[in-house]
Amino acid sequence: MPLSLRARLWRRILRRMYNKQLAEIADSRLREANIAAFSRYVTRGVRVARFEIEGHPAAWLGPEGTTQDKLILYLHGGGYVSGSINTHLILCLPMTQVLQRTILLPEYRLAPEHPFPAALEDALDVYRALLRQGYSPRNIVIAGDSAGGGLSLATTLALREAGDPLPAAVVCLSPWADLTNSGASHLRNAAYEPALTAEDLRRWATWYAGSTPLTHPLISPVFADFRGFPPLLIQAGSQEILLDDACQLAQVASAAGVDVTLRIWQGLWHVWHALGSLIPESGQAFEEIREFIRSKE
Repeated sequence: MPLSLRARLWRRILRRMYNKQLAEIADSRLREANIAAFSRYVTRGVRVARFEIEGHPAAWLGPEGTTQDKLILYLHGGGYVSGSINTHLILCLPMTQVLQRTILLPEYRLAPEHPFPAALEDALDVYRALLRQGYSPRNIVIAGDSAGGGLSLATTLALREAGDPLPAAVVCLSPWADLTNSGASHLRNAAYEPALTAEDLRRWATWYAGSTPLTHPLISPVFADFRGFPPLLIQAGSQEILLDDACQLAQVASAAGVDVTLRIWQGLWHVWHALGSLIPESGQAFEEIREFIRSKE
């Protein structure tokens, strides 16, 4: 299916917004804050209730009248160095409306001030808090985009190793799953990718990993053992530089016996979902997620 006119327009806009490397962490966070301003254009009629969970800022998102018995624990992206509730409202508000399911969107500590395993510890704290509050793991799906996709994988792997009940499924949107950044798509798709550069990814990976090797399976889940992992949906764009992360992840998980669905969206870039209701391809991807989750219930 050809890209929509709006998607083609926004690809040009994104190229202008992301046309330089971000040498300083403040640059990354300022750019994310500017992008968050677009959230005022997203779908209305969705409640946003902010609170704290285990000391972390968080928000409940959901269409009016939606119950919280089945939920998505959504871990935001941002290269482990930026991202927040505000930056991801533009993605998560239309997502919750399409899914007709409540989203819990927490924040976690960011690198370089808080390197690995800080983000993982925070995600585990939130998930375990949900279990203590009485949520059934069968009614929880862990999802995330980019670094949040990698963190979703690492969180589930760590839960498995600790013997905790696992979520019903995991959904990864353009996951950053190999922080060694060794995929050939870094070069192959560099000319097409409007949202990321390989240089920025290398810098963020170093900030996040700190003194831990980049091949650690909870930093780069493509090096993990996925036996016993719950059903996994991976969405990626054919023109993103992290395409090989998604493909390698699917291959490794499938070889371990995991129920894996890999969906490569033609002509799209890294986390196109982040444009929310601004382009129709985001809503179509959310519909695919909705059907995947329903099929695993």
